[in-house]
Amino acid sequence: MPTAFRIAMALCISTLFAGTAALAQSLPREVATRTEIYPIPSLTLSDQQFLSGDAAAGKPVTVAAEFRVAQGTGKLPVVVLMHGSSGVGATTEAWVRAFNAMGISTFVIDGFTGRGLTMVGPNQALLGRLNLIIDIYRSLEILAKHPRVDPDRIVLMGFSRGGQATLYASVDRFNKLWNKSGITFAAYVPFYPDCSTSYVGDDGVVARPIRIFHGTPDDYNPVSSCKAFVERLKAAGRDVVLTEYPDSAHGFDSGLLGVSTVAVSANSQTVRNCKIKEGDGGVLMNGDTNAPFTYKDSCVELNPHVGGNPKTAAEARKAVQEFLQALFKLG
Repeated sequence: MPTAFRIAMALCISTLFAGTAALAQSLPREVATRTEIYPIPSLTLSDQQFLSGDAAAGKPVTVAAEFRVAQGTGKLPVVVLMHGSSGVGATTEAWVRAFNAMGISTFVIDGFTGRGLTMVGPNQALLGRLNLIIDIYRSLEILAKHPRVDPDRIVLMGFSRGGQATLYASVDRFNKLWNKSGITFAAYVPFYPDCSTSYVGDDGVVARPIRIFHGTPDDYNPVSSCKAFVERLKAAGRDVVLTEYPDSAHGFDSGLLGVSTVAVSANSQTVRNCKIKEGDGGVLMNGDTNAPFTYKDSCVELNPHVGGNPKTAAEARKAVQEFLQALFKLG
């Protein structure tokens, strides 16, 4: 290659990188510098199959995730976000922009579309309660190898059904069964999860912080069951904190979008009055009847409330940001 041509190519490349750097410097902080879409090979399986570790019985499925690389250089921290029973919604975007503005990349999992689902609120039996944990662990396999990700600084955050998945993804037993990534999350941040189910060994969580955010009047996933679980975790010496907000219904962080009303989630199922426990062979049992649990049980009710609270949503966002700033040692 002629010397003059090599010099010209070098100048073009240096100009391209300079232009890219200038563009990044001019972007608002909450705008990611790059977006990548990932297919995630996963499984659809029953809760019994999950609890017994029966991967062979699972149905292969491909779900997806959106990875936004925050502004910055080198290996960056990441927050993985897991949606609730209505799929990825507008509130997720508010969290993504908040984290990207901090220099934290985001990995938003969509566990529904690849399974042909849009929502499961009116029929929770459409998808096993623990399936999203499989998607989460499979995502961790992708992130653990990504050149722009610091594998020691990946946090899991989830909402409602996704909050439940976030909370129980911390269980050491489940990590040993299903997490093949070679790493664990640096922390777990569940928002208004369902804590009504007891699993064998569920107080044996990995030695990482758990920070739960919940609303006092939540009648979808009542905070009372989470308080009981937190006490069990504390008794086992785990690092767990439950922050409870008054006047904050299920989904109160939609207040980040300005939502300030509360309404009935028509026909959505809630297990707020159920006591569910893992029985022999990984079968989930109704604690009151001692029969296998189903969503046709009399304890399952309908029409819980959902709604936003801008004040407590902002407080929760600030608390999460401060927690991540300290955990990730951000300047």
